[in-house]
This record gives sequence, C-alpha cells and structure tokens, in this order.
Amino acid sequence: MASEHVQDEKKQGQALVTENKQENSKKLFIESYGCQMNMNDSEIVASILAKEGFNTTSVLEEADLVLVNTCSIREKAEQTIRKRLQKYNRVKQKQNRKMKIGVLGCMAERLKTKFLEEEKMLDLVVGPDAYRDLPNLVKEVEEGREAINVQLSKEETYADVSPVRLNSNGVSAFVTITRGCDNMCTFCVVPFTRGRERSRDPQSIIKETLDLWNDGYKEITLLGQNADSYLWYGGGLKKDFVKASEIAQATSVDFSKLLEMVAIAVPKMRIRFATSNPHDMKIDVLHTIAKYDNICKYIHLPVQSGSTKILKAMNRQHTREEYIELIDNIRTIIPDCAISHDIITGFCGETEEDHKETLSLMEYVAYDYGFMFAYSERPGTLAGKKMDDDIPADVKQRRLAEIVALQRDHSHVRTQEFVGKTMEILIEGDSKKSNLHWKGRNTQNTMAIFPKTGNEKIGDFVMVKINDCTSATLLGEIS
Repeated sequence: MASEHVQDEKKQGQALVTENKQENSKKLFIESYGCQMNMNDSEIVASILAKEGFNTTSVLEEADLVLVNTCSIREKAEQTIRKRLQKYNRVKQKQNRKMKIGVLGCMAERLKTKFLEEEKMLDLVVGPDAYRDLPNLVKEVEEGREAINVQLSKEETYADVSPVRLNSNGVSAFVTITRGCDNMCTFCVVPFTRGRERSRDPQSIIKETLDLWNDGYKEITLLGQNADSYLWYGGGLKKDFVKASEIAQATSVDFSKLLEMVAIAVPKMRIRFATSNPHDMKIDVLHTIAKYDNICKYIHLPVQSGSTKILKAMNRQHTREEYIELIDNIRTIIPDCAISHDIITGFCGETEEDHKETLSLMEYVAYDYGFMFAYSERPGTLAGKKMDDDIPADVKQRRLAEIVALQRDHSHVRTQEFVGKTMEILIEGDSKKSNLHWKGRNTQNTMAIFPKTGNEKIGDFVMVKINDCTSATLLGEIS
C-alpha cells in the first residue's frame, strides 16, 4: 500500500536513545514505528527496563536486547517490521548470538504466536498493555524460554510510570491521556490490538506536565487514539461511565476540562493534542482552545472520506454535512486555527463520485496539510471480514495522486498566508540542511527555518518575520 503525507519531516524507525546510568550494564536497542502513541510507549518501556539494568544504545551489534515497537494499522508498516526482524536476526547469527529479539505493540498483539512459532525470528512478544511484565518476560528469555504476553487490560494506563524521553530535543514531549479505542471503524485494527478505551487520572497528567516543565520542556502533546473522548470519573472503561455513581458523574473530567486544567497548571507550556475523532469533538473544546493562548491553534481532524456513503461503510459515526458543520465552528471560534486530516482513498465500494466528494471536501476546508493513504485490507477488521476490497490498485494510486496533488496546492496556499507576518516560533533545533539555521514551529504547527543570530538557543521562543515559504516550510528571520 502506498501512502503520502504533506507535512514537515516525520522521523520514525530510528534507534531510540537517552542518557545512560552508570550502574546499568546491559544494553537495549529499541526502534519505534507508527503513531506517536507508539513512540511514547517506547519511552515507557525504556523506563521500565532502565530499572532492570538496561541502558539504551544506537549500536545494534552491541545490544543484549533488541525491541521493535510495531504498528498494524497498514500493510506497509507490517512489511517494514518483517524486514527489520530479518536484519536483527542476521546480526544475531553473525555477530552476537546472545542477543535477544522482541516485538512490542499492536503488531505483537495481532499476530501473537505466529511470530514465535511460524516466523522463528523472535524470543519474546509483548502487547501494549503488558509492558509491566517485561522484567519477567526478559528473565524467561534469558533462561532459554520463549515468552509472550499480549493480554489486553481494562485498567492499564501506566499513569505511575515516568517515561524516559528517547531521542528528545529537550523541548517537546508526549503525554498519554487515554489508551485503547471504542470507535469500531471498519478499516481499523486498533480496538483489537489496544483494547477498550480508558482514561488516565488527570492529576497524574498534570504532574507529568509539571515535571516536564521543571526539566526544561516547553511543549507537550496530549496523546490518545481519540483524545477528545477523554473521560475520567475515577477509573474504568469509558463505556461503563453510565453505571458510575452520581457523584462520579458529577465530578467527572472530560477533554475540555482536562485541557483547561493543564493550561492553567502550566501557563507557559505550549499544549498540543492528537488525535481527534470528529463525532467526539465538542464545542466546549473549541472554546477552551480559543480561551487559552498556550493551547496551540491547531487541530488534527481525520475525515477519511468526503462521501457520507463511504463514511457510513467505514462506521465513522459522522456525515459529510456534520463534518463541514464542525469545520465551520472551528473557523468561527478559532479563526486562525490550522487543520490537518487523514484520508483513505479506494475504500471498499468507493466510486468516482465518492472520490470527487472527497476532493470537493478538501476544496471546502483547504487543509494546512494531511496524511493520505490508499486503502489496504487489514485482517481481523470488519471490512476485512465482510467487505470486498474491490477497487483496482491502479485506480487507488491514481486517486491517491490526485488527493496528494490537491493537498500540496492547499498547503502552499496556507503557508503563503503567513508571508509578511511576524510570529512566535519555538526553537526545536538545527535545520536539517544547515547548522547555521534554526528550525521551529508556530502555534499552527507549521515549520519555520531562519538564520541563527547567536543570541538564542534551543527551547527559546523567538519572534520571526516570515519572508518566503514553500508548500510545507516558512522561511524568515528573527525580528
């Protein structure tokens, strides 16, 4: 399956490392693929294993334990993971026979014993709710036994685990607020690989955010498969909220309240969030974003299709018209808000008319950027079981190319709107093309590149005059 995105560079699949502890003697090599949740999960894993004597390393050949945190949402991701496992095993056979290899995350849960019994490439398989069991599983492997734990949980949120920040720029960090998903989209494996939705205690979220601020971080992203459906009423699954006591219901915290609590607790910290499901985004959230300057004016709002017929087939719980109404509310309440999307083209039964409706919706919204994919059938999903993947590959690729081209045009229009303006940019590091230039993002999540003056450093907020742009990047100078 092909995929495209029009956005600034998105890194993944690299070895994740952090500062090491002198007392630790074992070495962990960990890679993370897929969503931001996977990256944050890898940080949780590194924290758990650090207490078991593991330091992270970027050198595969010297690792005692190799872990790859996997994604099952698209076929291409699984193909990538298989290739990485083959490489790990070549290194193990040639250079380091003591090396142990494991798979974490969504792909681990979905394929379970297949990796151990059929692939013969692994020593352990650990699902996303079983990371606390890693010390026991690693011990089993070190004693010569294969180990697997893919048990899903109704309570696990890792709220008490302080993640080790891997490959961190020291400026931006992820904070997970929910785990699992109750939205049974017919194309998606996440509810089956990550379980039912449960939210994290808001006080633990605020504590982690305060800790990050005290450690010098300037920006956080609140993470959830569906952040807007966050709901804390004392613990438990979201679906059981109606059974909670009247007191629990009366004192519950929804996503709008959580956003406000975090914004007030750390007023100088930039706050982002991802991802949103349109049918769960309430007007209160928009008003909260508009009210607080430290909540970034950017919403990632996956639409998947512009056709109500296809949205129904996807079980997306919203229509084209309802999505447009939400867009109109965003534009009214937060006029300077940037909006990005996910779109799947070539879903089961999609006609040319459905495709044109997606293009027309894109024209209406004029997204700042997006992530675009050709549909690939995922085993275990309702679409995989009951729907025909009936769109020819060449048609999918042609439709995808049209969507990508239109988005590239819209992205350029959006970045051009910033030219001539002066805006606050958070410096994240050196530009990838020159160490004489900084890179950083504005509140709308658009990347800016500008020359260093020598008076600023990573983590500083600076005012930058935008003089030019590409379709994805602003070019300017400190004013």
